[in-house]
Amino acid sequence: MSAPIPAMQEKDVKAADARSVVSGSDGSTDDDNKLLEIGYVPSFKREFSNIATISFAFSIMGLCSSIATTFNTPLLLGGPSSVTWCWILGATMCLMLGASIAEIVSAFPTCGGLYTASAQLVPRKHRAIVGWVVGWLNILGQIAGLSSTEFGLAGMIWAAVVVGKDGDFTVTPGKTVGLFAGLLVLHGLLNCLATRQLARMTSGFVFVNLGATFIIIIVLLATTPRSEMHSASYVFGSDGFVNNSGGWNNGITFLFGLLSVQWTMTDYDATAHISEEVKRAAYAAPSAIFIAVIGTGLIGWLLNIVLILCSGPLENLPGVSGSAFLDIMVLRMGKPGALFIWAFVCLTAFFVCQTALQAVSRTVYAFSRDHGLPDRGYFGRISPRTQTPLRAVALVTIIAILPGLLDLASAIAVNAIFAMTAMALDFSYIIPIFCRRLYGNHPEVQFTPGPFYMGNGFIGWTANVMCILWTCFVCIIFAFPTNLPVLPATMNYAAPITVGVVFLSLVWYFAGANRHYKGPQSNRKEVVDGLAPPAYSEANGDKAHAV
Repeated sequence: MSAPIPAMQEKDVKAADARSVVSGSDGSTDDDNKLLEIGYVPSFKREFSNIATISFAFSIMGLCSSIATTFNTPLLLGGPSSVTWCWILGATMCLMLGASIAEIVSAFPTCGGLYTASAQLVPRKHRAIVGWVVGWLNILGQIAGLSSTEFGLAGMIWAAVVVGKDGDFTVTPGKTVGLFAGLLVLHGLLNCLATRQLARMTSGFVFVNLGATFIIIIVLLATTPRSEMHSASYVFGSDGFVNNSGGWNNGITFLFGLLSVQWTMTDYDATAHISEEVKRAAYAAPSAIFIAVIGTGLIGWLLNIVLILCSGPLENLPGVSGSAFLDIMVLRMGKPGALFIWAFVCLTAFFVCQTALQAVSRTVYAFSRDHGLPDRGYFGRISPRTQTPLRAVALVTIIAILPGLLDLASAIAVNAIFAMTAMALDFSYIIPIFCRRLYGNHPEVQFTPGPFYMGNGFIGWTANVMCILWTCFVCIIFAFPTNLPVLPATMNYAAPITVGVVFLSLVWYFAGANRHYKGPQSNRKEVVDGLAPPAYSEANGDKAHAV
């Protein structure tokens, strides 16, 4: 660290005052001390318990609902065996990425998440530009993910209506967009609750999520006659491989099965964005990420195997609803039973959107607090009534509605926006992991591990290097159109949009944003006048001393 800041003795007194203001008469907690060390005065109430934090981490992945919305792609392109093997392959690699992210979150438990951490893992001269690029990639990826998940939820609800009316119902873009916008507004209103109410509500999400998944598994196995179950060769072997890509070779077509698992097991850092609301955040937040990644990977693999085992003839899928997942449930459980359980699948997707909006609003709050938005810090403020960032919640809700409105003009346009979700988020994850290893011995970078630490030996290096290589590989797969020949309607716009976002953010940065954005900055002086300089000032260039 740098030398102590001037007038340190006077600021010691003011820092103690800040702690008492924020933490109450009982003094500062270990969480608050850690946050002060990073450069921020705690602004949120820590109401999320261990179970609420784990529930949040599971809910952001939305196991059964995320599989339901992505199941068509691997099943219909590469076939059943692609679904089965690509899931466990992708889940194993996601575990390495999740562990690498958890390691950084444990060291920097702030609502800025990997955005804040990325700027602290590079030398002084790179902090602003790295924080800027990672911040914009993470925010836009999260907003696109929220919007696409909400859009998928609207589609799931209308699919149930189509099944309920035996196909005698037409879903128009207007109906889908209207339901989508209404659901987003509802989630925006729910996120206006105080942290305590959000924590209590979130605590029950994991039971619905996992409960619905296990019920589907059990009921499918119980209602499918043994004679109608597919063979092991169909589920795991060559009998279950097809190539419906229209021209890609078998290897590429098989790898398209990764799209489902990579879509489901993303947004790992969402738990980091509520870490300022979590008790014992340096322990609870990374542990929740690690547990959720393992649980989602293993249970998701079991669900996929059972779905394939009980799926019936492949040529009959995806059925009248357009959802192979729902059609399999209707085939085995009957329409009433399938629709009843489908309601809980939709409820799981509802929870995904609720937690996603909460996470991205905290990221926007942190980015605005650091003057990364052209708003003079307007959205980086906490409501005195709820002690949550209501302005950021409102902004995210409005912006997330906009991509869905494109569906009224062109389905290709809305899918193009949604396509960048996983790619933008994945790049925002591996940049800080890469920087931590690249500048690990740099004198201006002092990475102090948190309680969750894989070490600097073989395990830590292997996990970090493998997740970086894997993410780059998967992003290449994400960039391929899934069907040939490539037409405007089948073009994959994920890569051009992601590159465009990075390019435009850099243009904006050098055109003027660099004059007001200097990287993550301390907010201590805003709480107690004169308490501390910015966390990354040009004068000392390093993190201010913990008081």
